Amino acid sequence: MAVTVRQMSLIVGTLGVLSFIFGVIAENKKPIAGTPITGKGVVVCKYPSDPSVALGYLSFAFLMASTVAGFLSLFYPYKGKSVPQSALFRSTSFLVFVNIALFSAGLAAALLLWPTITEQLHLSRNVHHNLETDCPTAKTGLLGGGAFVSLDSALFWLVSLMLVDNAREDYFDEVEKDSKGEHGEILTDDYGAPAYLKGTA
Repeated sequence: MAVTVRQMSLIVGTLGVLSFIFGVIAENKKPIAGTPITGKGVVVCKYPSDPSVALGYLSFAFLMASTVAGFLSLFYPYKGKSVPQSALFRSTSFLVFVNIALFSAGLAAALLLWPTITEQLHLSRNVHHNLETDCPTAKTGLLGGGAFVSLDSALFWLVSLMLVDNAREDYFDEVEKDSKGEHGEILTDDYGAPAYLKGTA
């Protein structure tokens, strides 16, 4: 079954929205701080139920899936017809949006992974010898920011895909015009010349 541009755009958009949703939920579910329990020379931090680590990794996974799908969608041979990459990269706007999509995907990945890994470390290393520790959690706002940038990245991939669709149509129109032009010249040379000119050839 051949994949169409519309189907690929739905895949990229859906993955981007899922990454956004999981990132926002992870931000909302993250506790502000843990409860310090003082022991003999140590402080044990007790944290409430914290699904933000799993949700953060899910958001990151959907971001990566959206990025891979978005990148592959630009060069997929729709309707069995492939376009040379040189024809696509002639467009300045296409280059700009692809670079923005890649940059925003990298930024979103950093914003999602940094607090997720930090939170995981806080939960696993909850015994502290510093008796004044306040049982911190990952920095607030990073997961939410990463979720929004992840959604932006998916939107930039969709814009790039629209530009590719236009570039494909222009490319195949040029190829069709060139083939018709050559065919027309053959017809003119073979049949369009007057009889007295043919005799002098």
